[in-house]
Amino acid sequence: MTKRYTRLDDLPDELPVFPLRGAILLPRTTLPLNIFEPRYLQLVDDVLAGGRLIGMIQPAPGLPEEGADEEPESPQDRNWPLRPVGCIGRLTAFSEQENGHVYISLTGVARFRIVDETNLSKPYRICRIDASPFEGDLIDQRGSEEVDREKLVSLLRAYLEANEMTADWDSINDTSTEYLVNALCMHSPFGPEEKQALLEAPTLLNRAEVLMALAEM
Repeated sequence: MTKRYTRLDDLPDELPVFPLRGAILLPRTTLPLNIFEPRYLQLVDDVLAGGRLIGMIQPAPGLPEEGADEEPESPQDRNWPLRPVGCIGRLTAFSEQENGHVYISLTGVARFRIVDETNLSKPYRICRIDASPFEGDLIDQRGSEEVDREKLVSLLRAYLEANEMTADWDSINDTSTEYLVNALCMHSPFGPEEKQALLEAPTLLNRAEVLMALAEM
């Protein structure tokens, strides 16, 4: 579904964002989400009726910026600052539950940088974005050949063995290098700061190197 986005012109200038600490999305990987807050249930309804694109982003650490009218109750509130970089996701799966929750899956398209916040009439946040610094994200497997896959897999195997965990190695061996790097970054046990560093790494090679350095530490 994300192959329809091949040029910057295929991406919107603004989109609704879903702030969630400790969660990142990267191109061509999939992030499952459980949606239950009313404002985000409306967001899902609105994007299903529109372009199906949502900006996944982390809230910034600490308190809101100086000059805010009041201190928000949580990083979900409108006055809380956001990280500068997130990732556009296409809503590729949707399931309503009897308890009113909605399970969705977002598949990463390309990263973006926030320009400013717009359209305060909605209960959720909408931002004007610039994806041009990350135009390379639109190219499938870009930079994969530069990654030391053997070292990455070796570190993964050592981590799993140290934590007495198993993995489907046939599936891992069949997975593309780009997907392997990005999926490991998304599902790693690292904190919000480390995950943001992985998200903002300029290239796939840089991201793999940061991931392996964190794993070795």
